[in-house]
Amino acid sequence: MVPDVRTLILPLVIILCLWVVTSLKGCDNPPLDEQHATGAYGNLMEVITKPGVPSQFKSYTGMDLSFNERCHIPNWVSWELTDDETSGDVGRTNKFYNDPDIDGCPDSWDYSYSGYDRGHMAPAGDMKWSEKAMQETFFLSNICPQAKQLNTGSWKNLEEKCRQWAQIDGRIYIVCGPIIDDKPIETIGDSHVWVPSRFFKVIIAPYSNPARGIGFIMPNGKVEGGMQTCAVSIDEVERITGHDFFSSLPDDVEADLESQCNFHQWSTLRK
Repeated sequence: MVPDVRTLILPLVIILCLWVVTSLKGCDNPPLDEQHATGAYGNLMEVITKPGVPSQFKSYTGMDLSFNERCHIPNWVSWELTDDETSGDVGRTNKFYNDPDIDGCPDSWDYSYSGYDRGHMAPAGDMKWSEKAMQETFFLSNICPQAKQLNTGSWKNLEEKCRQWAQIDGRIYIVCGPIIDDKPIETIGDSHVWVPSRFFKVIIAPYSNPARGIGFIMPNGKVEGGMQTCAVSIDEVERITGHDFFSSLPDDVEADLESQCNFHQWSTLRK
């Protein structure tokens, strides 16, 4: 007796459908915002805070940070900066806020009549792409007492350079913050906010050709000779701060980027 062809085809069709579904399972592309955040190397914004340091982590719209409730300033602030994010029409608010989610976050009046600027770590100028991201840079969790000579001088110049580098490379990653040691310059306000004597900034452009990395350590005051005199390797910044930056990079890539200190290579970039 010859079997009905239809009885043979139906099981084959079912098996084929099951094979297709199984093959496609897990092959969905991640959302665009996830791709944007991780790139080829995973989450490059991962920072390991110095062991033993008070650290409260919070992720905002455009930045992540570790806050030191004992010193009332951040340990570090990190963010990704892309070419697209360097432009935008969101205006600066200049209104500073206490973040109620952060233990030990000071109030704006702690800085009043102190002689120090409310110095942004993640700058408002990097967040013109989002009203919420812009507003969140004015949380006092992202602020440190900075001498005006630094805040409006070499620190500002380096912020502007970072925007230029993001436009050239398409995407860079930045971490900055105060260097917290046992002896602040002084404390200010009722909260006794620490005034650090130095600040750091580390920057990598892992997708450029060749990939680049550099660090800076600036005094909390006038920077003699400009930002180029403050250039150091990321390894040196890690040694001084005790933090571990960009720890999700492959070991060989991390070792290469963090050993570099070639300011000329960065300063001569042109779009």
